Amino acid sequence: MGFEGGTWHVSSIGEPVGAPVGHIVVDDGDFPWLSGRFTAGPAFAAVRDLFARELALSQREDEGRRDEWEAVYDEIRRRVSLSSPEGPVADFLLHIEGDRAWFRWIDG
Repeated sequence: MGFEGGTWHVSSIGEPVGAPVGHIVVDDGDFPWLSGRFTAGPAFAAVRDLFARELALSQREDEGRRDEWEAVYDEIRRRVSLSSPEGPVADFLLHIEGDRAWFRWIDG
């Protein structure tokens, strides 16, 4: 699968199911990580604060932040799904900051 130029979709799992959270057009890759331009969709407002909190926690070095980060990321996984150009992926780690997103995934 070629990655650059591919569009990945982030969708809502919660209400409304399938609402577009946004999409990522991949413009760089350092396998297993891909990154690209993120364009927010109408459902992004409902998860924007979760992604901001997740990123802040991922950058902290203090003890205990790992448990906090895992709780926030579990909530992200409960609320959004990620799909490659070929379809949904089984699991993923996604960071969003402004108009940039970077992620890795597991197919199945």
